[in-house]
Amino acid sequence: MSIYRRLTFCQLSAVLCLALFASVGVYASDRFQPVSREELQMTSDPQAPGAEAIILFRQVDRDDSGIGTREDNYLRIKILTEEGRKQADIEIPFFKDVGYNIINIKARTIRPDGSIANFDGKVFEKTIVKAQGFKYMAKTFTLPDVQVGSIIEYYYTLDLDVPTLYDSRWILSNKLYTKHAKFSLKPYMEGGMNVRWSWQSLPPGVGQPKDSGGFIRLEANNIPAFHSEDYMPPEDELKARVDFTYSNEGFEKDPIQYWKKAGKRLNDSMESFVGKRKAMEEALAQIVAPNDPPELKLQKIYARVQQFRNTSFEVEKTEQEKKREKEKEISNVEELWKRGYGNAVQLTWLFLGLVRAAGLEAHGVWVSGRSRYFFHPNSMDVRKLDLNIVLVKVDGKDLYCDPGVPFTPFGLLEWPETGVQGLRLDKDGGTWIQTLLPSSSNSRIERRANLTLSAVSGGLEGKLIITFTGLEAMRRRLDERNEDDAGRKKFLEDQAKEYIPAASDADLENKPDWGGSSAPLVAEYNLKIPGWGAGAGRRVLLPVGIFSATEKRVFDHSDRVFPIYFDFPFEKLDDVTIALPPGWQISSLPPEDNQDSGNAVGYQLKAEGNKQTLHLTRKLRIDVLILDPKYYPALRGFFQIVRKGDEQQVVLLPGGANASN
Repeated sequence: MSIYRRLTFCQLSAVLCLALFASVGVYASDRFQPVSREELQMTSDPQAPGAEAIILFRQVDRDDSGIGTREDNYLRIKILTEEGRKQADIEIPFFKDVGYNIINIKARTIRPDGSIANFDGKVFEKTIVKAQGFKYMAKTFTLPDVQVGSIIEYYYTLDLDVPTLYDSRWILSNKLYTKHAKFSLKPYMEGGMNVRWSWQSLPPGVGQPKDSGGFIRLEANNIPAFHSEDYMPPEDELKARVDFTYSNEGFEKDPIQYWKKAGKRLNDSMESFVGKRKAMEEALAQIVAPNDPPELKLQKIYARVQQFRNTSFEVEKTEQEKKREKEKEISNVEELWKRGYGNAVQLTWLFLGLVRAAGLEAHGVWVSGRSRYFFHPNSMDVRKLDLNIVLVKVDGKDLYCDPGVPFTPFGLLEWPETGVQGLRLDKDGGTWIQTLLPSSSNSRIERRANLTLSAVSGGLEGKLIITFTGLEAMRRRLDERNEDDAGRKKFLEDQAKEYIPAASDADLENKPDWGGSSAPLVAEYNLKIPGWGAGAGRRVLLPVGIFSATEKRVFDHSDRVFPIYFDFPFEKLDDVTIALPPGWQISSLPPEDNQDSGNAVGYQLKAEGNKQTLHLTRKLRIDVLILDPKYYPALRGFFQIVRKGDEQQVVLLPGGANASN
């Protein structure tokens, strides 16, 4: 068995897009279907009362049988209300990486009277930012003359020049109610390959997928709309879906036996790659000193491996890189060391080989990331173990490392690898372990500001320093790694303004360290917040929650359907000093608020002052990964306390005023 490759970032992007695309529909033909009189006259649907729009028909035809993967998508939507007209703005999300393409986009509007307006405009590309800062590209266009009662329809093809058998699936759920849908898959059956399928959350009345004439097919009616909630688990984990699993060795019925066999194969592959002890000892002599303590050796090895060129995270390939692609595949750590580059899996195994050469106990581990769905061993699909890490025993403690992901701080893992099951490899088939979840103190957003209050305008102006540490820093470095200086500057300026619940201007002054791993990411700004202080008679009211915008509308809804899920524990720390105008006085300060008892969440707010300055400190701490919906009322109540605290005000007396006024 060849090296079991980690999904490259490019491939992960493509995988994510499959799910996103499946949520917007598809059709394989180059001709639109006829529209019925019933569809034109429809004004509502009893299965979706009050809906602004519904999906009349959706079709997904996926073909895994070739060298790559092709998926044709078709969608027909009925516009029912004025609000529903926004469906005319089409966004087809994708990641602009090698091997990925969206082709054959066709669209049209059918007016209420049955006349047709074909789309012949331009398709644009733009960057979209989703919840929690997640970014991707989208093909966008706007359909013409969309009215209440119109029908809009479009189709396109998702074309991948690499196979995606490891993530073949149908996603049935959509943000709109779906009246009728058809799905088909032409499976990959070469080389004795077999396919099986499983499903979850299929709507009532939907039958099981069936094998028919070399295709797997499914028809579904009345698929409920999928409504997103703040901080919920990955959508694919919650939506109605059908998953396909491929195997060229037949299907084992017993999960224990399946993973024992799979673990042995994975271990044999890993040991074959790292088993160059002499070469690793020679390489190690260039990295560490003989008298270095164990953890220092680890840090030096980790830093050296991260210096290697990581081909899994390259987007645009140079001619030299294309030539390298034609070279013989790297088969072991000795070859990798000599070439000076490798993919993410290979670099992590290089780290393992060097650590073992240093005389430390270390184990290879395969885990399944939790950014898109949660792993279940009973699925018996080894391809779901898509990320490799190293477990090192040092000074009596377990240390998890993954130098194969750029910008990952030493001693931490990329957030999708934390708090998940993993298979620790050995010759007997391996052992299931649970990776560590870092505490909130490992990942901070610290905002320190020195501002001056204007006596004339009530505005604040001064210096702001935002420091991102741990996974907060890593996430931003990874997301922005392919941006130029201008793009990164805009990103950080937008971040600063998003924290402030008022119009503001944040001008980045420094050049942050975008290439580091363990070092914090530090951004320094010139900050202006016009009119922050508001006059009230002869007093001025100054809100204390200067950086509270991201908490203002969290968990507004009284009801909750899905579990509450945070990517990772984190802290937000604010330290703000405000210089008051000459002669101004502090009339009253809000009481200190301490809602931190050391449990899963915590909040602290304190306002202090003297004749010259006002000092505000704030801390928000989240130390939980996932909560059952039954705990939602308590969590919602906590955030209501946070909002109430952030909305408190300092009362100031301008020069010449007195307390009796």
